[in-house]
Amino acid sequence: MNKEIKKSDFVQSLEKGLNVINAFDMDHEQMTLSDVAKKVDLTRANARRILLTLQHLGYVTSLDGKLFSLTPKVLSLGYSYLSGLPFRELAQPYMQELAKEINESCSMSVLDNSDIVYIARVHTKRIMTISLGVGTRLPAHATSMGKVLLASMDPMEAAKLIGQMKFEELTPFTLSKNAFIQHLDVVRKQGWAISDQELEIGVRSIACPIRDKKGKVIAAINISGHASRVTLEDLVKKYLSALKDKVEKIEHALINL
Repeated sequence: MNKEIKKSDFVQSLEKGLNVINAFDMDHEQMTLSDVAKKVDLTRANARRILLTLQHLGYVTSLDGKLFSLTPKVLSLGYSYLSGLPFRELAQPYMQELAKEINESCSMSVLDNSDIVYIARVHTKRIMTISLGVGTRLPAHATSMGKVLLASMDPMEAAKLIGQMKFEELTPFTLSKNAFIQHLDVVRKQGWAISDQELEIGVRSIACPIRDKKGKVIAAINISGHASRVTLEDLVKKYLSALKDKVEKIEHALINL
């Protein structure tokens, strides 16, 4: 629970409702009442009331009364956030140009606690075992975009957040906590970051921050490719200049937004 909120102001029923919505995912597109109760750690009675309420509001559907699933109306919750990011649509054409120029995928994300969340993506080839799209969450410590976003934060705030992060070893190349902290100093100085198979074997990426007219970092953008065709030298000598060029154009357009 957020320490800044009073216990008397915290609405547990809302928390439980949101937890139920978040319980549905790619591996759990449909669930029974018992499935939901177990996954969200609720009693069957609580899970039933929440599911019926969400069904009444149009966020959940059940054809047979046994299997529940989300409805497209849930998308409206996320769209409210995305519609408040005008730079996302502004950047899309430049991302498409970049992906076409280098024939590799291009993505944009923001930081949400210890994860990055994709807010835009232009893909040319599928290089990961997981499907990436708007709303996808990935651990910040293993991604190039996560690195530049953390490096852009106030050092004290970044240190506090990093201290709370779980540095899961996703591959043999994933940086440990101490190594990551040292690496972040390098990222701050150079203004860009690379992830070399730290998230998934065979995937390399390079990222730069995007700043608004006041100089505040509002998102990160990256280029990603498979290690079999994209070397580390390619990332720095070939892709970085193309990436910086598009970032400059996006930031220039933001001035006139």
